[in-house]
Formats: sequence, C-alpha cells, structure tokens
Amino acid sequence: MATGPDGKVVIDPMHQFEIKPLFGDELGLFTITNSTLWMALAVAAVATLLLLGGRGRNLVPTRMTSVAEILYGFIRQMCTDVLGHEGVKFFPYIFTLFMFILFSNLLGMIPGSFTTTSHVAVTGVLALAVFCSVIVIGVMRQGIGFFGMFWVTSAPPALRPVLAVIEVISFFVRPLSHSIRLAGNMMAGHAVLKVFAGLAAMIVAAGLGPLVVLPIVGMMGMTALELLVSVVQAYIFSILTCIYLNDALHSHH
Repeated sequence: MATGPDGKVVIDPMHQFEIKPLFGDELGLFTITNSTLWMALAVAAVATLLLLGGRGRNLVPTRMTSVAEILYGFIRQMCTDVLGHEGVKFFPYIFTLFMFILFSNLLGMIPGSFTTTSHVAVTGVLALAVFCSVIVIGVMRQGIGFFGMFWVTSAPPALRPVLAVIEVISFFVRPLSHSIRLAGNMMAGHAVLKVFAGLAAMIVAAGLGPLVVLPIVGMMGMTALELLVSVVQAYIFSILTCIYLNDALHSHH
C-alpha cells in the first residue's frame, strides 16, 4: 500500500515481495537483503526451539519441549509410514526441510516481515536439491534399474512408449511443481491480505469509518487461513519429498 501523486491511497499487494538490500542501494552476489535476513531468522528460530526444547530432562516438559517433541515425532512417523524403517536415515533431511519452511512461512505472517518462501528462487533451490537427491540415491541404490520406473510394464506393449514419454515429462516437471506450489500459495495469500489492508485504509481515507469493519473481518479470516496454509504447505512439501525418495529407495515395475 502506497500513496499516489494525487495523495490517494494506492493498493500495491506485490510491493511486499520486492527484494531489497539492507545496506546500500545495489543488489550484488553477496548483498545482504531482506530475504537473506529473514531466512537467517528462520534458521535461528528453528535452532532456538530445538536447542531449548531439548535441554534438560524434566519430568514435566515445558511448552517449548512439548512443541519440539510433537514436531519431531510427527515428521519421524511420516517418514516411517511413507519410506518404511529404512527411510529413517533420511529423517534429518526431511525434518530440516519441514522446519525451515514452516518457520519461514510463520515468520512471514508478522507485519512488516518478508516471506522468503513466496519466491521461487528460494523454493526452487529446495525442490531442485530434492530432485537431484532422488536421482543420485536412486542410481546408487538401484543402478540403471532406477530408470525402469519410466517403463510401465503393466500397460499394453503398444502404449508403453507413449506412457514412457509421459512419465519422463512428469518426472522432470517435479521440481517445478514442487517449488511453484509452495511459492504460489504463500504469495497469493499474502497478496489478498494486503488488498484487504488497502481497502481498510481507503475506506478510512474516504470517511466511511463504520464500513472499515468489513475488510478487517476479511483480514481476520484470511490471517487464520494463512496460518493454516503455512503449516499445510510445509507438510505437503515434506511428504512429497518422502514420496519422491520412496521412488529412489524402492523399484517399481
């Protein structure tokens, strides 16, 4: 939200996603930006929760300990359910992804903050790392047989080449869909919140005070929805990572 040349309130929901340098006016390769700052804060928040939550062995756990244990147990159980007991070795990686995305999403809900997961440049790197890991692990575990997942032996012979092309395209589109799903959801929700905030400011500026309750109620509803989306999107990214890793660990013929 900004003010135009004529002094009127202008709603600009995309301005909040602009990456800005914190020191100086130019963006360079090693420039510290608002994006890197909030990524660092997300890492610090995760470390604080896990370190303080895991400190001590009290009979009655603290709230921080309870939250850390619930998140730890939830993701570990998810890894076991999808990957089997063999997949527990990948739990630290998946848990790290989940916690980083979760806290990045939640910190982005703070007014005046920056939502790092609203940028494909961030989610794309995370998705590409998963994609490359799946290929490397799949080849190491199954050898050339890993690529047998593209050949659907249960289908009629005449359809197998067509299905193979579809499977290859579907496989290589994974990092794109994996990253855009998260970034798109976070960006869309925050943009709608910004629109409601802009409407409230415009109503006040127009002297229609009582009507301001309408966009405020909308903001409250969207905020609750965005909190839910923040948690759900972290879970979806993590469980899709488990599903993709399952292809690497187990052959499908």
